[in-house]
Amino acid sequence: MNIRQFQEEDRAHVLKLWEECNLIFRHNDPNKDIDRKMKESPDLFLVGIKDKEIVASAMGGYEGHRGWIYYLAVKKNYQRNGFGSQIMNELEKKLIQKGCPKLNLLVRESNMHVIEFYKSLGFLKDEVVALGKRLIKD
Repeated sequence: MNIRQFQEEDRAHVLKLWEECNLIFRHNDPNKDIDRKMKESPDLFLVGIKDKEIVASAMGGYEGHRGWIYYLAVKKNYQRNGFGSQIMNELEKKLIQKGCPKLNLLVRESNMHVIEFYKSLGFLKDEVVALGKRLIKD
């Protein structure tokens, strides 16, 4: 798999990938998420290409204190081939170059196979409660 920065012409393919991987929820507009990302650190939005097809994505964020991972997705028929690890590794390198000291992500507690994947990459469960507040109603 080759990894490169997201380009606008990738949008429809990435949205289809996110839909396939059940990453789109009614309270998030993925097009707005992409638009926001393209305004802020677009270099942290990566896609993985295999045989001219987008098979993976990962979006990172860094505000100077912690890094965050969003929209990590691998096309179902390419899962368990190391593509998720590969794109995460590339995103981690980019975050380290920016001076990012710690990486966080959120996973629904019921999504055990994804939790196990992240544990295999060295992530540990933080003893915290995630709280959120919507500032903009999409």
